[in-house]
Amino acid sequence: MEATPGRERLIEQFKADGLKVMFGNPGTVEQGFLDAVDAARDFSYILALQETVAAGIADGYARATGGAALLQLHSGVGLGNGIGMLYQSLRGHTPLVVVAGDAGVRYDAMDAQMASDLVAMAKPVTKYATRVTDRNSVLRTIRRAVKIALTPPRGPVFVALPMDVLDELNSEPVLPAVVPLTDVAPSPASVGRAAELLASAERPIVLVGDGVSLSGAQRELVAVAELLGADVYEVDSSEVNIAASHPLRRGQTGHMFGPHSKELVGAADGVLIVGTYVFPEVFPELESPFRADAKVVHIDLNAYEIAKNHPVDLGLAADPKQALRALAGVLERRLTAPRRAAAAARLDARTRERALALRSGEDEQDGTPMAVFLRTLAERTGGDLIVFDEALTTSPLVTKYLPPERPGDYHLTRGGSLGVGFPGAVGAQLAHPDRLVVGFAGDGGSMYTYQALWTAVRHGINAKFVVCNNRKYRLLDDNIAQYWREREIPEHGFPGSFDLSHPEIDFAGLARSLGADGVRVEKPDEAVAAVGRMLAHPGPFLVDVQI
Repeated sequence: MEATPGRERLIEQFKADGLKVMFGNPGTVEQGFLDAVDAARDFSYILALQETVAAGIADGYARATGGAALLQLHSGVGLGNGIGMLYQSLRGHTPLVVVAGDAGVRYDAMDAQMASDLVAMAKPVTKYATRVTDRNSVLRTIRRAVKIALTPPRGPVFVALPMDVLDELNSEPVLPAVVPLTDVAPSPASVGRAAELLASAERPIVLVGDGVSLSGAQRELVAVAELLGADVYEVDSSEVNIAASHPLRRGQTGHMFGPHSKELVGAADGVLIVGTYVFPEVFPELESPFRADAKVVHIDLNAYEIAKNHPVDLGLAADPKQALRALAGVLERRLTAPRRAAAAARLDARTRERALALRSGEDEQDGTPMAVFLRTLAERTGGDLIVFDEALTTSPLVTKYLPPERPGDYHLTRGGSLGVGFPGAVGAQLAHPDRLVVGFAGDGGSMYTYQALWTAVRHGINAKFVVCNNRKYRLLDDNIAQYWREREIPEHGFPGSFDLSHPEIDFAGLARSLGADGVRVEKPDEAVAAVGRMLAHPGPFLVDVQI
């Protein structure tokens, strides 16, 4: 095979793996590679003004496509800028293929400008991190990285690419990476054991996470939950794992305080955990939150998470779709008539509760600007849009009017840090250019990555953005209030560092400065007009809704 420069062959490898869009921010040590990118056919570079933004857009793109995304960072300084967002991708299992350049292997002994141990920097926030040092191992290393990124548990991977290695001639074959199939079914005996443990439960619950969404197991999950008559709680869930309208769906367990999760799960005598780890709070319970006599079954492709924190009676390292389908079949055959009747009664009770709550909600019209905006948006679109939700304290209102019903239509922030909402919406819109995508972020969170609007304008990405503006880091107010209660500290003024009211941020003006358009909403009647303007505008548009 004719040898060509590694920088050119690398692009062909990316294309062979379906990675035809690269997100990034350029730097000098990547200049030869980026020059080749510019000359490549059928390969696009999406420019962001800062690496955190590039990483956030790549994360949103990968989540929206269901595949991997390619991210280019600039040496150690760029990797450092992107690490916070890569942590989000690691905790959320986003398959990112991250590359960064350095000056070259020949300069390793010089401790020169920008020299750093890129692999050591990347390891804490990736599944796999390595550096290529041989010109004939560039493509082999990339294929290995792609395979690791896409093999459950998915996650970001990192490859450092020295400039001199990419400049050398390379004769490696260009071959697509082989990603192993993981649709592993559990043995009939283990499924039978799981059914035996769960079938007799009088107060069963199901705890689910994004492993359900990844395996496309939503239908199978519903079948098992209905057979058991089990409430379904979402744990560390950021995708649509069960439709919001299903009567057995009880919402999220939360991510901050262990006692809250314990209160939700502590009465259950049968627990099925699927596609998640338990529990993801910042301040988790150190002792098991489950009843001492509760029977606990955990199904996940990620064997590391099974019984990681709390004992279980049965752990199945299996594909959730295959395992749930098999479990439903066994429960169909084994559930006695009285157990079926009890499960049906629990489902019927939740169905009646939901119907009553919906009727009550119709009588409780919220007249705030944000509620009017969301209600109008729901009416004008019929709910046919993709939501990227980093609204945080406003999320309950967002999901009230734009409930997560269909897989792929809703993505929630994950990982614990801010700045995901706006770049995530840009990535999702790029993945689905024919859909309406709206990204919601708090005023504080939006300012971490506001430059994403510029990228959307530059590349004609028609995403819409909403700032939920309460002039503070409101979530911190809520969390410290809980801290005061737990420690019996008298309530007092919130720390000044939580306040964002002065100087006031002109979000609409900022949007215009970045080439987009925007409007500020202070009154309910302005919200209706703002929705109309946003939907009619042909490019990126931002609405700053005062709360």
